[in-house]
Amino acid sequence: MIVNIAGYRFVDLHDPEEMKVRFLEECLDLELKGTVLLSYNGINFYVAGLQKSIDEFVKFIEYDERLLDIPLKKSYTEYQPYRRMIVKKKKEIISLGLSNVRPIEHTSPSISPTNLKQWLNENKDFILLDTRNDYELRVGSFEKAIDLNIKTFRGFPDAIKGLDVDKTKTVVMFCTGGIRCEKASVVMENEGWENVLQLEGGILNYFQECGGKHWDGDCFVFDQRVAVNPNLEESEIEMCFICREPLTLEEQDSEEYVIMKYCPYCINENK
Repeated sequence: MIVNIAGYRFVDLHDPEEMKVRFLEECLDLELKGTVLLSYNGINFYVAGLQKSIDEFVKFIEYDERLLDIPLKKSYTEYQPYRRMIVKKKKEIISLGLSNVRPIEHTSPSISPTNLKQWLNENKDFILLDTRNDYELRVGSFEKAIDLNIKTFRGFPDAIKGLDVDKTKTVVMFCTGGIRCEKASVVMENEGWENVLQLEGGILNYFQECGGKHWDGDCFVFDQRVAVNPNLEESEIEMCFICREPLTLEEQDSEEYVIMKYCPYCINENK
């Protein structure tokens, strides 16, 4: 079995260029594949390999005290879901384009998956906000979650300005693993929202602790699996080879889908 882990931390790193070289050497030695992003404001990684290699990778990153005890999301596959190993230095580990948003200094409080599930069980009055991109939401989301209809995370700040909602009302926002909400929550607070919470560990953590209760569909992931179900198993969602849009079973059976030619989302451009 191949072990898949993902984690991130917003932390001041003065040496991302040096770290880039060391991380790539270590990951190649361990025969891992995936992506590690490094910047002056933190680290974001999702890698996969044999259990022994993953254990060694975790030991390696924890030699650096700044990276101790990073919460990990873990799942398993019968094949390697990444094509190669990439280590990059970037301006931001999650791109928003707002230099005044620094989760290192401040981010909003979190709500645990079990508490969110309880709120949903009780039909508590609050706003549930999906911060992900439009193609991710098509694969699945929480029932009754607000869809901001954004193409990329950089569109989030403008999208929330169009929300006609009482800003004193409690908002719980969520994304795949939590990293986007670390920044998105600060953006909302800066726009005057008074009670902003973020789902601790994101959707994948909710799946791990609570299963699929109150969730509709699967969860898009950024590797060859395309999506996982609430049991953290690879789902039947596939991706169009041409436009890279995720496709449901119904869309895969559509007359508008021909493998390697077009799908319902790019048929007008490629037929």
